[in-house]
Amino acid sequence: MNGYRAAWMTPELEMLRDSAHRFFEAEFVPLEERWSKAMLMDRDAWNKAGAVGLLCASIPEEYGGGGGTAAHDLVIFGEQARCLIGSFANTVHSGIVAHYLLAYGNEEQKKKWLPKMASGEMVGAIAMSEPDAGSDLKSVRTRARRDGDHYVIRGSKTFITNGYHADLVCVVCKMGDGNSARDISIVVVETRDLPGFRRGRVLEKIGNKGTDTAELFFDDVRVPVDNLLGPKEGLGFGQLMEQLPVERLYIANNAVAQMERALEMTTAYVQDRKVFGQRLSELQNTRFKLAECKTEATIARVFVDHCIDRVLQGDLDTATAAMAKWWSTQKCFDIIDQCLQLHGGNGYIMDYPIARMYTNVRVGRIYGGSNEIMKEVIARSML
Repeated sequence: MNGYRAAWMTPELEMLRDSAHRFFEAEFVPLEERWSKAMLMDRDAWNKAGAVGLLCASIPEEYGGGGGTAAHDLVIFGEQARCLIGSFANTVHSGIVAHYLLAYGNEEQKKKWLPKMASGEMVGAIAMSEPDAGSDLKSVRTRARRDGDHYVIRGSKTFITNGYHADLVCVVCKMGDGNSARDISIVVVETRDLPGFRRGRVLEKIGNKGTDTAELFFDDVRVPVDNLLGPKEGLGFGQLMEQLPVERLYIANNAVAQMERALEMTTAYVQDRKVFGQRLSELQNTRFKLAECKTEATIARVFVDHCIDRVLQGDLDTATAAMAKWWSTQKCFDIIDQCLQLHGGNGYIMDYPIARMYTNVRVGRIYGGSNEIMKEVIARSML
């Protein structure tokens, strides 16, 4: 980007970025099309990623992780996005689930689960969304009722990333008969051979088709009370709100990586493609559109890097993270739409990566809290 270098990027992180790029290009890119058609990636891909240190990179070494910071995760996630891999939901596994366990789990829970997540032995998911509760987490209906030394969980979840392969699910539920945010807790469910736990269909999506996205059902599932996340019941909503800023930064960072890749591909395409006897890149409309996209992508990169600096300092606030999430995902979609247009008819053919990117990035404006919710979060910080 014309000599620009993020203040948070170090030589060590550059080495990690290069290593991650080589791994993804060699191990995942050749399989992406097959995974997309199957609507599911291979389970052993998690073990391969764990073996080379791409899982739980920011989890302390004492729990089996890489001992890095959020910057290490962001480099790995960003490089995956740049390689156009839409089937591997490591952001959820390493960036979200592992950090719920690290932040709110007790010592026994962390030692029990985190090393297995770092190796890929266990795949993590977080079950928030329900058929009637998406961005409005206060409306979840899944219940956990105390029965002796167990919780009995009843309810259903949908749109659960990693849901089909998940061995460990952080389930957002309401405790007992309570019906307010103060009654929400997170209970960790180990799914293997668990009576009452069912996986529904793997959901077919318009983009990121290979991502493991499933329905989950809890039919009076019994889970030890020791699997509660946090020292007492009723802390779940606060835990969710605490973790959301960095989760939204992951989404913004991935969006910037995708728009940068789209611009690289489109710049190469217009220099090669000829129309009316001249290169597409020689037409003023092409040059102006690329100039606009480059400017917006640069603004997004600098803003997201500013947010990364803040998260590494521990002071990224909710409103700023919401700004980064909605603006970056919207601009990502806008830029890729413009890049697809510059590809002409080829942009509509799935043989060209820009077509896959067009459908893949659409979800960015929905998950992690819809962009409409992001604007409400920002407005509340102002008024």
